[in-house]
Amino acid sequence: MSVSSRSTVAVLMALFATAVADVARAQAGDAAAQRPRMFDVPAIDKAKAEDPFKNAPPPAAPRPAPPAAAPRAQPAPPAPAPRPVLKMPELAAAQELTRQQRERMLATSGPQRAAPQRRVEPSPEPDFTGVQWGYAGPGAPENWHRITPAYALCAAGKRQAPIDIRSGIRVDLETIRFDYRPTRFRITDTGHTLRVDVAEGNSITVMGRGWQLEHLVFRRPAEERVHGKTYEMSVQLVHRDLAGHLAIVAVLVERGPEHPLIQALWNHMPLDKGLSVEPPGVAIDLAQLLPERRDYYTYMGSLTTPPCTENVLWMVLKEPIPVSPEQIGIFARLYPHNARPVQPPHGRLIKESR
Repeated sequence: MSVSSRSTVAVLMALFATAVADVARAQAGDAAAQRPRMFDVPAIDKAKAEDPFKNAPPPAAPRPAPPAAAPRAQPAPPAPAPRPVLKMPELAAAQELTRQQRERMLATSGPQRAAPQRRVEPSPEPDFTGVQWGYAGPGAPENWHRITPAYALCAAGKRQAPIDIRSGIRVDLETIRFDYRPTRFRITDTGHTLRVDVAEGNSITVMGRGWQLEHLVFRRPAEERVHGKTYEMSVQLVHRDLAGHLAIVAVLVERGPEHPLIQALWNHMPLDKGLSVEPPGVAIDLAQLLPERRDYYTYMGSLTTPPCTENVLWMVLKEPIPVSPEQIGIFARLYPHNARPVQPPHGRLIKESR
């Protein structure tokens, strides 16, 4: 087929396609015209819709309003507090709390029943039956008065010893005259301390009276304090006059060279509590326990062990004596702490040598 023949065929096919499309459009228009309407659209009067007040009289001019009084200044309402902005973790926590509250309300809804009241039983008093006084545990110094009524003065007394010696008035105190001589002795481990009983013939004279030395005991640390200062140990020499009154001379101990009299006592120390040793042919010179200077403090106090008897004359020598650390350690192995705490002075008069 030639080129001209092909062109003629293409033109004829295009004309045929156009004619088919025109016929389809015409058929569609006829179908739409024949389809029934669901409802009739009302006709609109466009003239009235454009100007409803075309033939109406013009509106009257508004009357001028009377001048209104100046409004009173009203206080500005307080600015509302800004609502907190919850971040995502906080929002989640608030929602969780609300859910928990809702569950609690559901769980506790209904008639409430009063909770039964529980009787509060008073705590029973500790039983000190069979308790022995000491320096620790149930029998410690703060409980001495509870162990037996015979020890009531340990808490109720107003002149208890020891005390912290302060604010003493400086006066010319009478010198203590010591009449100590070599004597035989008996040393006992009482379970509270080492006690040394001596034979008769050792005495002091002070305040116009004579006092016989009965025994001496050791304390660690020293029960006596001077202006708050504590000492390693103390030796308390207990005297009694003819009327039965007690006078105690306290000798303070500090670390230093070995003390010969202390070593003689330690050499004969009992092997167990409750035992006593009275070495034959051995004597001690108690004057070796006294310092060179005999200045002292004095006050009225009590025994520092139960039953805490009062009206005891105390004389505390100002100058301490030296005892070696090894000798102090030997006693500490038996009694690391056997001292009563200091007691309230209750305004007692304290004198000291000047």
